[in-house]
Amino acid sequence: MKRILSGIQPTNTLTLGNYLGAIKNWVGMQHESECFLFIADLHALTNPPEPEALRANTREVAATYIACGIDPEHAAIFVQSQIPAHAELSWLFSCLTPIGWLNRMTQFKDKSGKDKDAANAGLYVYPILMAADILLYHPSHVPVGEDQKQHLELARDVAGAFNRKYDVEHFKLPEPAIFGPATRIMSLRDGSKKMSKSDASDMSRINLTDDADTIANKIKKATSDSEMLPDNLAALEGRTEARNLINIYAALADITPEKVLAQFAGQGFGKFKPALAELCVEKLAPISTRLHALMQDTAALDALLAKGAARANTVAEKTLVDCKRIMGLLV
Repeated sequence: MKRILSGIQPTNTLTLGNYLGAIKNWVGMQHESECFLFIADLHALTNPPEPEALRANTREVAATYIACGIDPEHAAIFVQSQIPAHAELSWLFSCLTPIGWLNRMTQFKDKSGKDKDAANAGLYVYPILMAADILLYHPSHVPVGEDQKQHLELARDVAGAFNRKYDVEHFKLPEPAIFGPATRIMSLRDGSKKMSKSDASDMSRINLTDDADTIANKIKKATSDSEMLPDNLAALEGRTEARNLINIYAALADITPEKVLAQFAGQGFGKFKPALAELCVEKLAPISTRLHALMQDTAALDALLAKGAARANTVAEKTLVDCKRIMGLLV
């Protein structure tokens, strides 16, 4: 059986992009693979949020996983910081990772801006923590978007460096699991930008906490164009907003974009948007309703997270102890 490892940072409310790009795929995998799905709260500290907001967001992400269809009886849902092995293995890997590898990480360059000297050290070394996150569980596959492939490549490099340094075959190299064309959902206001939970405009995204009326209104006001929909994808070249809305419909309906165009060819967005809004409400409003219900009982939610952490810790602690023994540390 494949073992899958993935996680999302608890920074702001999760969006339709998170659902279609990641969580929906996890739902489909959970009965075919052994899944370890975590809330990456340690990574959230690279841009430190307010403590109460972090706690609330951590629980909300866990509730979102469950509301979207992740079954805690099948998948281990847990909080990263509740597994001490993540931070400890990250330090061990730090002592094997050349600075040059970190200097190639494009996300540090993007997130640190022009004043790199003012960026915190965590932002610079967090790819090593991500390598520890992954390798602790010996996954066969890691679902990643295009913007995270570089971090998985670093994890593979670290695994190889460990194996070579100690002449062992301890870590296998995990493979990326990259899904189809709907994995990258774009902003509802600007089709050239990825839908982001941190965008200043709430109208740029559909939050998984949005109610039916809010979802329908955001689709109605989404940026589109005045042209008719064509009968083939090639004719959508350069129409980024139109292509984004077609992709969203396809992903929610579990059909190809080509089939969406076959259904709506020759129609304008005055016809298409209401159909898309109806589909979004049908698929997403039940998630929002269940999410809000789960958040009403944080004690029950914490109990589920503790159960998931116990399952994860069994695997993670063994990996850590094995690594320490291989490296010559007393255990």
